[in-house]
Amino acid sequence: MIMAVSIRLMLSVVLAIWLVGCDSKTEAPKPSPAVVQTPAQAPAPVADTRPIIACFGDSLSAGYGLEPGKSYPDVLQQLIDAAGLQYHVVNFGVSGDTTTDGVERLPSVLAAKPAIVILEFGGNDGLRGLPVTSSEKNLRTMVEALDKAGARVVLAGMSLPLNYGPEYIKSFEKIFVDVGTRYKLVRIPFLLEGVGGNPALTQPDGIHPTAEGTKLVAGTVLKHLQPLLK
Repeated sequence: MIMAVSIRLMLSVVLAIWLVGCDSKTEAPKPSPAVVQTPAQAPAPVADTRPIIACFGDSLSAGYGLEPGKSYPDVLQQLIDAAGLQYHVVNFGVSGDTTTDGVERLPSVLAAKPAIVILEFGGNDGLRGLPVTSSEKNLRTMVEALDKAGARVVLAGMSLPLNYGPEYIKSFEKIFVDVGTRYKLVRIPFLLEGVGGNPALTQPDGIHPTAEGTKLVAGTVLKHLQPLLK
């Protein structure tokens, strides 16, 4: 009986040692690797490869007083699209700019490499009574730089309210005739044809077109621009 007890005791010790050994070798289950959710890649914007028509000017180009998308360059783009013409109109208008400001902003326009530039400056020069000689010099500087870069220039002619006096108005309007003739440019005689002086088509300041007036301006621009469009 003593032997039986000893054998049971020995078996218990062996079993305990085996269990301890099993516990020390058992590894805790490894966590599953986290699944990293890759955000969906947004499609890359499609580059607009159409030739650029740059509307380079002051508030008349910028769309002063109008809601976004109502400037004459915006409407011009709509007319060009409707005609099936493959051009991209870019608005380089800044309200309040004079011809001097235009010369300073030339690098940004040249960097866009426009095929055609509608050059619309001079109105603020005239309204401030600046010397017409300086305005003409600045226009010539811009035309020469744009021409050297390979852009076709369409020159937008301007006029002034009657209270500026016939002598100054005549000399001011002559700037655009002389520059257009000198460089053999396509010239819009008066950008605001049919709009300027019409209270129904101008804003309360009597100068800037309303949204309806802007449609006429865009139509006038397209009429003179169209022969240059392939």
